[in-house]
Amino acid sequence: AGSVHFDGLDVLAQSPRALRAMRRRMQIVFQDPYGSLNPRLSVRSILEEGLIVHRMGNAAERLHRMTTALDRTGMQAGCLDRYPHEFSGGQRQRIAIARALVLEPDFLVLDEPISALDVSIQAQVVNLLVTLREDLGLTYLFISHDLSVIEYVSDHVAVMYLGRIVEQSPAERLYAEPLHPYTLALFSAVPSIDPARRRGRIVLPGDVPSPSRPPSGCRFHPRCPLAETICRDIDPPGVTVDGHLVHCHVAARELDRAGGNASSAALRMAELVAKTLDKSSSEDSLASPSH
Repeated sequence: AGSVHFDGLDVLAQSPRALRAMRRRMQIVFQDPYGSLNPRLSVRSILEEGLIVHRMGNAAERLHRMTTALDRTGMQAGCLDRYPHEFSGGQRQRIAIARALVLEPDFLVLDEPISALDVSIQAQVVNLLVTLREDLGLTYLFISHDLSVIEYVSDHVAVMYLGRIVEQSPAERLYAEPLHPYTLALFSAVPSIDPARRRGRIVLPGDVPSPSRPPSGCRFHPRCPLAETICRDIDPPGVTVDGHLVHCHVAARELDRAGGNASSAALRMAELVAKTLDKSSSEDSLASPSH
């Protein structure tokens, strides 16, 4: 349930003709550069297909658009007549990015764009994406499990659990003042060389429930160290303070007690989680038989 809006327009309410024109402005870069490029097509055919579908320019103009897109991604025009199997993973992903750029879109969906690449190549592709965003004025929807990369490339971050946004905020604020217990657990798993940014590890109990049969109430409650009775019964509404949105009964209460001060509420949430986990660990130790 819900709606999809782009540039103020309801995407799902558009006519086929209007949606076709809108698609040119919205492109996607997929996770796997080995599976997202048709091995039977040359790079020229891969890049030119969208231009032909949207009837953009004659042959000479299409060639210029393709070479320009390749140049922006660090590839040479000489690769146009080669095939995907002739390139490395990083080069294939650059071609996939060029395919998205050739239509001159406004918005790119980047679905785990670096997770299938070698670590040595990931930084190059991330820096390329940041440069393209700045040079071309692009907007990204960057989907990733790599929290360090998200912090580096994002202006605004949404944290999801079982298909539901549980917290959303400007990136700098979210990383400094996480409010939701799930966000706290995620951040605790990120290693850091900065002692000031290190957090105590939060290990969540149990397994992730099936998205097709989510729990009642708050979807995170079966694994949440702060879960209360209300969490099992009622789905928490969103509470927003200075652009920082959180769906959590406990966080909402702490925000109210702090008079809407997100910094104070975030510190309190971290203290509550740590105290609860310490208590649980102590109880487990007492329950374990000694030898």
